Amino acid sequence: MTRRSETLLALAGAALILALAYAVPWLRFVLTIALAKGLAVLGILLLLRAGQVSFGHALYLALAAYTVAFGAVVVPEALLLLPAAALLAGIVGLLIGLFVVRYREIFFGMLNLALSMVFYSVLEKFYALTHGADGIRLPPVTFLGRPLAGEAGEWTVLGMALVLALACGALVRVALASPLGEALAGIKTRETRLDFMGVSPKRVLLAAYVASAVMAGFAGAIIALTTRHVTPALSYWTTSGELVFIAILGGAGSVLGPFLGAAAYELTRVYAAATFANAWQLVLGLVLLAVIVFAPGGLWGMITSRRRAA
Repeated sequence: MTRRSETLLALAGAALILALAYAVPWLRFVLTIALAKGLAVLGILLLLRAGQVSFGHALYLALAAYTVAFGAVVVPEALLLLPAAALLAGIVGLLIGLFVVRYREIFFGMLNLALSMVFYSVLEKFYALTHGADGIRLPPVTFLGRPLAGEAGEWTVLGMALVLALACGALVRVALASPLGEALAGIKTRETRLDFMGVSPKRVLLAAYVASAVMAGFAGAIIALTTRHVTPALSYWTTSGELVFIAILGGAGSVLGPFLGAAAYELTRVYAAATFANAWQLVLGLVLLAVIVFAPGGLWGMITSRRRAA
């Protein structure tokens, strides 16, 4: 699919999200969370291009969310909290990345998972600071000096999430089509060739890892501003598993896949929880199983294959 077609589909998707949020008010919350998780999975998409999967990216999600929670006490402006949370996530991602990019495949994934669980334990144990499993309630936050609350606040956060999704999606699309994207693909196939060409695979993977941490940071900040409550569960392994689930569900063939998968995941979870309160996890599992069996390329792969057939 051409870049123009993807751009048109992205704009159409943005318009559909706004229309649904207007027609069904309670969907504003669900769609904002879906956009946030899509942002985090978009970062994982960069790593997947290199054949690596992180099972611990919830660390950056939680780190950014807690940055917003603590930072709002001092500077309650959302336009400052968002970049600050993403910047901190990127700095921590750089420090951790310097270590984890030395490893590949299962070792890469498990190291990220282990570090995420260490952070989860820290959040739970330091009760005096983090309130443990009870989490932290966000203080009042403003947007351009105006209170970020009520229906106007919901629309504002949804708008910020949508702008970030479009901007980051465009940047990742350009990155994947650039020499960086080709180098990432080279890591997946045979990275020794990159060494022969004088390109450091570790530096290439580190750049992608830091970028993925920044996008997860944006996602965590949006989630914090949406839910107004952050808990250590954001860094638990199940949250990282959700992100990998969404990546598989949406497909890694396009930057639209993560957002398509996130929307499908959140909507399925909402309706499954409402219909099968005690078995909604089973419904999600069956959906994932069906995608793996009948659409190995994810929802996006299924869409593109049908377009080719037509």
